[in-house]
Amino acid sequence: FFDGPLAADVLSGRWAADDAELGARIEEALAATAASGKPQGEVVLVGAGPGDPGLLTLRALRALQNADVVLYDRLVSDAVLDLARRDAERIYVGKTAGRAHVSQDEINDLLVKLAKQGKRVCRLKGGDPFIFGRGGEELEALAAHGIRFEVVPGVTAAAGCAAYAGIPLTHREYAQALTLATGHCKGETDKLDWQLLARPGQTAVFYMGLGHLEHIVARLREHGVPASRAAAVIEQGTHPAQRVVSATLEDLATKVREAGIASPALLIVGEVARLHETLQWFNVARAAGDAHDAPRTGDPQRDPARWDHSLWTLAGSGDQRLA
Repeated sequence: FFDGPLAADVLSGRWAADDAELGARIEEALAATAASGKPQGEVVLVGAGPGDPGLLTLRALRALQNADVVLYDRLVSDAVLDLARRDAERIYVGKTAGRAHVSQDEINDLLVKLAKQGKRVCRLKGGDPFIFGRGGEELEALAAHGIRFEVVPGVTAAAGCAAYAGIPLTHREYAQALTLATGHCKGETDKLDWQLLARPGQTAVFYMGLGHLEHIVARLREHGVPASRAAAVIEQGTHPAQRVVSATLEDLATKVREAGIASPALLIVGEVARLHETLQWFNVARAAGDAHDAPRTGDPQRDPARWDHSLWTLAGSGDQRLA
């Protein structure tokens, strides 16, 4: 416990050296360690990014390869999961709308239980765990039980998917601000500041909004957004199966329906979406025969494009959880 939450409190000066409460906490921690017969484990909350394993940070990769147990969500691709240690236990705790799933309280309890068993746990979440990922809720549960934890940020879906779709989220001519919002916003859950989201000169990105697309468009229109405002929906962004539908707000829902776009999908509203047709590169490269197969450096082993492709193929049959 010398580098855990108790040590942090001492180093921060929260307690004086002779504080009675500090002494009691130390004795309690020593007793717990002695009773368990082994040191307490830890949890590393890791952002897996939007799907492409090449977007993982080095710190995320290290956490995956050091973990005894990996708890992962629905949007974590097989290509990312396959980078975990071969003997690591993998536990799926994803949530799917309309289906039975592990509750958030059950996930919190499982994290605490595994850490108390002395396990090194990697809690793997799609995108960034602190952006609509309930990462804060899980860390609150760990902190309440004195469990040691770390956080590894990830590339959030807004940044990753937009980049792979050729849509800059900010642009000097079109967008001087960026707003991220949840798409779960219908009925009693609609607590969004639509006046803010409707402001000109910005980009609004809606996570998990495909099921409420028509509601989102209607609310934006009610608050003054013109029907001609550019928008785009990105399906399975950064994945080999990525598809992008770009249109005006007036036509967006119809075009998305005609294309058969399915979750996971990200909605981008703003004039920057018009740049997709000019700046798209990922889908163009794949249509041309996968640019990853053409070395761009003298050494294939040092070519990032080929390395990313090899990571994708680790999954073999692809990501079945995204179907």
